[in-house]
Amino acid sequence: MNSSEGLKRLLYSQFLHFAHLTEQIFATESEKFADFARLEGLSSFPTNLTSVHTIDCIGHNEPINNTSIAEKMNLSKASITKISNKLQEEGFIKRSQMNDNKKEVYFSLTPKGRQIFEVHAMMHVILENRFIDSMNVFSESELQAVLKFFQLMIQHNDNSAKGDE
Repeated sequence: MNSSEGLKRLLYSQFLHFAHLTEQIFATESEKFADFARLEGLSSFPTNLTSVHTIDCIGHNEPINNTSIAEKMNLSKASITKISNKLQEEGFIKRSQMNDNKKEVYFSLTPKGRQIFEVHAMMHVILENRFIDSMNVFSESELQAVLKFFQLMIQHNDNSAKGDE
């Protein structure tokens, strides 16, 4: 085996390790969000991370309908209906209709939902800054190579998920 082949196998091994660690991080992300929300003084918040991300999607795009949320989050309309019903029940979002279209339902955040949206945004800023700071060890050309690697892996995984490979 040549050195290039060995390096590729090491990259594969490290990529798998990275994927497993990422899976563990996502498994505890809702707990971290809950801790962060409590630190920010919130006593009520969704315990499901998909619900938090639905609030985030609505907050970035309000007013927004069920179909658009489903498309932006890559979830089914049925899932968004179930999530939005629960979020409305808990007082995080509200439904409304446009004056010119009484059939279409749109969602926007309540003041309680806006708090969740803002805390979630603050948490993401902290995580993004940590990530960016960790990238300071790379040169510009190394960052380009890392970007190219991630783009290739995303394309590969996207194709695998669709059954194209």
